[in-house]
Amino acid sequence: MKMVMAIIKPFKLDDVRQALAEVGMTGVTVTEVKGFGRQKGHTELYRGAEYIVDFLPKTKLEIAVPDEQVERVVEAIVKAAGTGKIGDGKVFVYALDQVIRIRTGELGNDAL
Repeated sequence: MKMVMAIIKPFKLDDVRQALAEVGMTGVTVTEVKGFGRQKGHTELYRGAEYIVDFLPKTKLEIAVPDEQVERVVEAIVKAAGTGKIGDGKVFVYALDQVIRIRTGELGNDAL
């Protein structure tokens, strides 16, 4: 099993959710986060005063995925979240040692 974590632009969330549903993913955890990478923030005007926004709003997705579906899930996210512009985000895939469904006690892939 793997954990797929993606940091995307907030307005792409619906597109990514739909793409994940099309590849059979039924569960995803979504968190509103702030951060920066190469994009390095930007300058905004508010009531005539200029100020720097260092941390940009992003959306973080976390999806527990069986090994055989990782490539399809990652491909779906990259395709749906991409705009071709700086700040599109990143996808991280890392090992998931154990999953337990609290209600039933099921383990591993059965818990997904």
